[in-house]
Amino acid sequence: MRTHWQVTWSVWHALFMREVLARTMNDRMGWFWMLGEPMMFIGFMVSIRSFMGRTREIIGAEFIPWLIIGLTGFFLIRNAITRGMSAIQANKALFAYRQIKPVDPLLVRHAMEGMLQTIVLLILLGLAVLVGMDALPDDMLGVGFMWLSLSLLGLGCALVVSVVVRLIPDLERLIKMITFPLLILSGVILPLNRFPPKMLEYLMYNPIVHGLELLRGSYFSGYHLLAGVSLEYFWQWILITLALGLALHTRYEHRLKAQ
Repeated sequence: MRTHWQVTWSVWHALFMREVLARTMNDRMGWFWMLGEPMMFIGFMVSIRSFMGRTREIIGAEFIPWLIIGLTGFFLIRNAITRGMSAIQANKALFAYRQIKPVDPLLVRHAMEGMLQTIVLLILLGLAVLVGMDALPDDMLGVGFMWLSLSLLGLGCALVVSVVVRLIPDLERLIKMITFPLLILSGVILPLNRFPPKMLEYLMYNPIVHGLELLRGSYFSGYHLLAGVSLEYFWQWILITLALGLALHTRYEHRLKAQ
């Protein structure tokens, strides 16, 4: 007789293969957009800054690698949230099997998205190195730790919103709408030290700001972090969202299966 862990692993493996096939084979443009979206952002921002003659204004880091790190780190969280919202509904038919719980497809989808986003990051940085940029990390272990930390924050947020949008469906559209303003306000494409100090004080409540700054700080040894960036604050958000998300999934498991 198989143990609970063996059953869980079999479920995750089957769901993972299903998600990989759906993500990479059913959508013919899937691979293109995974690379195309960040590359279009990078090209757009480089064009604007070149036009303004301000291509090297990031102290302690080259602009394009700085931008690649910020974009891919943000997309790691954004994709976890947006794709996590639909994970339960997309796998609803599988809940007829008692071994599969609503949290399982979300966890598997998050793991797959994290792997794909890591591949995208490596490809983009590899291209940057090939064209002669200084795009190699100064602290590989620190970068790996912060990349994993950003992924865990994305998972925590995905666990929470995946339940919330099933209980209040109208919120799904609102959450998708705020991702673009969040892109600006998280310091992804523009340094936040350009904002007025009073506004920056409120922006620092955003945990993504702390995560991206710490990731860039590990990647570029000479990078000047924003004042007030805190690893402790960032991890408080990770632990709170993970605990709240798992609690919501436990509390509303039967309702999520029934909807």
